[in-house]
Amino acid sequence: MTVRPSRSRLPSRVTAAAALLLAVQLGGCASMGDGMLSGAFVDPSIYDLSDCSQLEAERKRLATRTAELQGLIDKAQTGTAGSVVGEVAYRNDYISTRAQAKLAEEQWQKNKCVASAPPPAPAPVAPAKRARGH
Repeated sequence: MTVRPSRSRLPSRVTAAAALLLAVQLGGCASMGDGMLSGAFVDPSIYDLSDCSQLEAERKRLATRTAELQGLIDKAQTGTAGSVVGEVAYRNDYISTRAQAKLAEEQWQKNKCVASAPPPAPAPVAPAKRARGH
C-alpha cells in the first residue's frame, strides 16, 4: 500500500515555496545597492544648466523626499511582509531620489555654490494691552 500526500497540503507547500522564492529574489535586488541602479533612473545632465539658487531649492526638496521615502520604507517593514511591500512600493523612487540628490550635489560643488543664509526670524510680537472698560 502506497501512502499519498493529502491533496490539501500540496497547494500550501507550493504556495510557501513560491513565497520563499519571491522573497529571495527581492532580497537580492535590495542587496544590489543604490549605486548600481542609479544611472538607469536619472538623466546625468539634469542639473547642468541650473544656477545656485535653483540647486539649493532642489537639494532641500530632494533631502526632504529622501527622508520621507526612508520613513515609509521603515514603516512598511514593521508590518506583515513589510520588507516586500517596502521594496515594491518605495525602493525605485528612493533610489531615483538619491541619485538625483547626488547629481544635484555634484553640480552644487562644480558651480562652487554657497548656501544662502536663512531669513531672519521675525521679531516676537508683544501682546496688545487691553483697555479696561468700566
